[in-house]
Amino acid sequence: MSIQTVFGNEKYNWVNIDTDKTTKLEEIYATYKIDEEVIAYSIDRNERAHFEYDQKTNTFVVVFNVPDQRKIDNHYETIPMVFIIKDTQLLTISNKNNQYIVKKMNRYLEENTEVTILQFLFSSLYLVMDSFFPYVEEMDVDRKTINDKLKIKTTKKNLLSLSDLETGIVYFLSASKQNAALLEQMKTHLIYREMNEVEKEQFEDALIEARQLVEMTELSSQILQQLSGTYNNILNNNLNDTMKILTALSILLTVPTIITGFFGMNMPLPLEHNAFGWMVAIFISVLLWFGLSFVLRKLMK
Repeated sequence: MSIQTVFGNEKYNWVNIDTDKTTKLEEIYATYKIDEEVIAYSIDRNERAHFEYDQKTNTFVVVFNVPDQRKIDNHYETIPMVFIIKDTQLLTISNKNNQYIVKKMNRYLEENTEVTILQFLFSSLYLVMDSFFPYVEEMDVDRKTINDKLKIKTTKKNLLSLSDLETGIVYFLSASKQNAALLEQMKTHLIYREMNEVEKEQFEDALIEARQLVEMTELSSQILQQLSGTYNNILNNNLNDTMKILTALSILLTVPTIITGFFGMNMPLPLEHNAFGWMVAIFISVLLWFGLSFVLRKLMK
């Protein structure tokens, strides 16, 4: 299903194509002259952010990373959203997972009806960038909660939750860097030099927001990596301490085994006819056990 909205004193129109509600996509794509390559961008969730400009047909295509509202395997991911400018028409290709961006664009257009098509595009990209921040903040809150739990007890469940957060922030960091790189490249393109001052200002706002998002996701990613490394070191230290204790115990347990094995040999031995010989053997074992434990304690320290 496609919805058309007129704006900019009826100079421009925006058409949103919802791929989930449309059964005759090929007819719609043919109507708006959308080529197969662009269609592939819209359905490939692994498509990276980039832009293309065809000067002959005056077509400007932007593939932008958008947060996916769903949690997949206990972490957030991103999906691409396609923006196409052709002459005086802006087309967006959306689905149920990025439909909330379309709603934000509708609200913006209701409040700013006289914007140009490029102003609307850059404002939409700004809205996309702004939609990342609540998810990053949510992950920061979850990180603090998990960190508090791990300080009390380092469990497998909490470590897996920390790993899920780390995975989610990696997706967001990669997506935000791609979005920022796209805008940086666009600034050196011919289309930027043809913008008016208001459009350039709107573009700069989107670029600043993209840079801030990269910094925020980088900081969150670094903190998560540091936490993960810290708890990994703690677990390794705990394992080393356990192995030290087990090694010391195994060494100490060999003392009575050696003594009893010696006196259990089938040959003439000291104290074999003494009624209290077994007590002497136990005394020797205890004496050697305490002596060896004292030596091991000194070495372990």
